[in-house]
Amino acid sequence: MVSATTDVATGMPPSAKHPGLLEKLMVAIRPEFRSDVVVFAPDDPVFGGTVCQVGRCGRVSHSSTGLCRPHHQRWTSHGRPDLNDFLRATSPLVGAQLRQATQPTTKPRPDGQNPPPDGASCVDLRGLPGQLRLEMQYVLQRRRDDLQAKTRPGTARAVVRFLTQSRARSLLDRSEQQWREAFPRPRDSAPQRHALLTYARRQIEDLAYGHGWDVEYPRDVWRLRSLGINDGPVATLKFDRITQPWLKDLAKRWIRARLAGGISSSHAYSATAALTRFAEFRSTLEGEITLRDIDRGLVERYLAYLHAVVPGVRARITHIGALNTFLQTIRRNGWGEGALSPTAMLFSDDFPKPPELVPRSLPENVMAQVEDPANLDRFKDPNWRLITVILIRCGLRITSATTLAFDCLVTDADGAPYLRYHNRKMKREALVPIDEELQQMINLHQQRIVARWPEVPVLFPRTKANIEGTRPVGAPAYRVALARWLHDCDVRDEHGRPVSVCPHQWRHTLGTRLINRDVPQEVVRRILDHDSPVMTAHYARLHDTTIRRHWEAAHRVNTRGETVTLDPAGPLAEAAWAKQRVGRATQALPNGYCGLPVVQTCPHANACLTCPMFITTAEFLPQHREQHQQVLQIITAAQARGQTRLVEMNQQVADNLHAIITALDGDTGGERPEEHADAR
Repeated sequence: MVSATTDVATGMPPSAKHPGLLEKLMVAIRPEFRSDVVVFAPDDPVFGGTVCQVGRCGRVSHSSTGLCRPHHQRWTSHGRPDLNDFLRATSPLVGAQLRQATQPTTKPRPDGQNPPPDGASCVDLRGLPGQLRLEMQYVLQRRRDDLQAKTRPGTARAVVRFLTQSRARSLLDRSEQQWREAFPRPRDSAPQRHALLTYARRQIEDLAYGHGWDVEYPRDVWRLRSLGINDGPVATLKFDRITQPWLKDLAKRWIRARLAGGISSSHAYSATAALTRFAEFRSTLEGEITLRDIDRGLVERYLAYLHAVVPGVRARITHIGALNTFLQTIRRNGWGEGALSPTAMLFSDDFPKPPELVPRSLPENVMAQVEDPANLDRFKDPNWRLITVILIRCGLRITSATTLAFDCLVTDADGAPYLRYHNRKMKREALVPIDEELQQMINLHQQRIVARWPEVPVLFPRTKANIEGTRPVGAPAYRVALARWLHDCDVRDEHGRPVSVCPHQWRHTLGTRLINRDVPQEVVRRILDHDSPVMTAHYARLHDTTIRRHWEAAHRVNTRGETVTLDPAGPLAEAAWAKQRVGRATQALPNGYCGLPVVQTCPHANACLTCPMFITTAEFLPQHREQHQQVLQIITAAQARGQTRLVEMNQQVADNLHAIITALDGDTGGERPEEHADAR
C-alpha cells in the first residue's frame, strides 16, 4: 500500500508543488483501484474486449481467430491446425501459469512482491513514485467511469513505463505540451498513447484546481473545456499578452459576458485577439494610459495603426467591430466607474468597405464527379457518404450536419419529408425539404446505427472512442476523410488539376443551383435558413454576372451577318445589359433576342428574320440551319407553282439566314454541333 506521507521510491515526502492534491487523491480513489497492480476483467467495457475462445482462459482476444496473444502464438507454433481441434486440445494455462503448474515450488521474489497476474488486462504501477502512482490509479478510475473511449491495457502500460523513466513526481510537473514533446512517437500507437497521457494530466489538473468560472476567471489563459465550452477547435482564450491590468480586467469581464450570452468559442477568440491588438497599440504610446484617456483622438490614432499593421480588410473590420462593441458595453454597463470618455466612439465611416462576397460554388463538371454514385461508394465509412449527400442536397453547414439528431426526419400533413437540424450559427432549429431518396438513405442509416447502439441520440456517432454512442463525429475528422476521398476518386477540375473542396462550398453550390433554376430568392433564403436576404442576394448577383459574361463573350450578329458590338465597360455597357435582360424577359423569340429599345414599338412580326433589330449568337445555329432548309423548300415549291410573290417574301429570309449561318460558322470552326453528339 502507498504511504500518504512518504514516497516509497525515494523515501522522501511527496511533491509540495500542488498542495491539497495528495489528500484529494486519497479521498477520490476507490478501493478496487487502490492497488499496485490494477486488474481489469477481460470483458471490461473500457479496458477489456472479447474473451479468448479457449475455455477457462479468461484473457482478451487480440486477433481475428478470437484467441489471446499467448494462445495465438501457441496455435501458430503448432502449424495453425484446425481451430476447433486446437480449442478442444489446448490447455487454458499459458506462460507463468503453465510453469507454476509443473513447478509449484518457485522461489519468492526478493522484494516480497507477487508477480503481476498473467494476461493483458492489468496495469503494473509499482515502478512509479508514490504520488504519481496515486495519480495514475485515479486516472484509470476516471477512464473506466467515463465509458467513452476503449483503452487497451497495453496502451496504459506504455504510458506508465514512460512516466517511470521520466522520474517525474506528478503529472502536473510539466505542461501538456511538454509531456507530448518528451513522449516517444512510435508509428503504430502514438496517437492513443499521447491521448491517454493528455487525458491523464487534464484529470489530475481538474482534481487539483477544480473547474468552472471560479477557477478559470483569475487565470490569464482560460481553458474552455473547464468552462464546459467545446463547440469548436478553440481550446483556450489567452489574455497574457494584455499587459495593462485595468484593460485585462475589462477584457475578461467583457468576454465572460459574451460567452454567457451564447457566442461561439471562435467568436470569443476573435474578440480576444482584437483586444490584444488594441493592447499592443497602447504599449506603443508614451506614458501610462488609463480608461479615462480613451477618447475620439485616441480611437483615430488606433484606426491608423490598425490600417498599417493589419493588411486584410475583413480582419480590420473584425477588429474595429470588436472594439466598438467593447466600448459600447463599458459605457452601457457603467464599468470602470463611468471613466470612459463620451467621445470614445466609432462610426460607420470608420469601417473600411468590405470586398464583395462571391459564392464559391463548385463547377458542374466537378459536381458530376462528386455526385457519381460509384465515387460516393468509395467512402470507407458510411457516415461520411451520407454526410456528403446531405451537404450537397440540403446545404447544411458542416457543424450542423455532423451533429444531426437521430430523429431528424419529420413529415408534413401531405407526407412530404423534411430534415430537422440545429442551425448552429443562428442558434435555432430549422427545417429543409428533402426528396424521398434521401429520406430512404437516412432510414437505412438509422437501422445500421440501431444495430450497434439501440438508444443512440445522434445520427452520426463516432465509430471509435464512443462506447455508448453518444458522441457525434467531428467536423475536422470529416474534412480529413473528404480530402482522402477526393484523392482516391481522383476528382479533377476542367484543367486536369486535383480538386480541393471545402465542405461549405456545397452550401454555395446549392444556393447557386437554385438561383440558376429561377427559384425565388425568398425561397432560397428559407431553404438555406439565412438570417437576412443579403447573403442570398450574392447568389443572384453571381447568376446575373455569369449570364452577362457569356453574353459579352459571345459573337453577336444581326440579320445581315454583321457583327454587333457593345462597349466593354461604362454606362453604355450597363444600359445595354439592362436592355438585354428586359428583352429576354419580355420577348419570346425562339432563335435570338430583340435589340429594340424597350420604349419603342416593334413594327415587325415577332421573331421575323427581316427585322433590322434582330440579334442572335452561335448557340442558335441548329435552329437557323433547320429553318434555312424549311425556307428553301418553300421557295422551291413556290417556284414550281409560279408563285412569284411567295418566292419574293421568303427569299429575303433565306438570304438573311444564309448570312447569319456563314457568319456564325466561324465560332464553331464550321462544324455542326450534332456531328459530335456521340462524342459528348
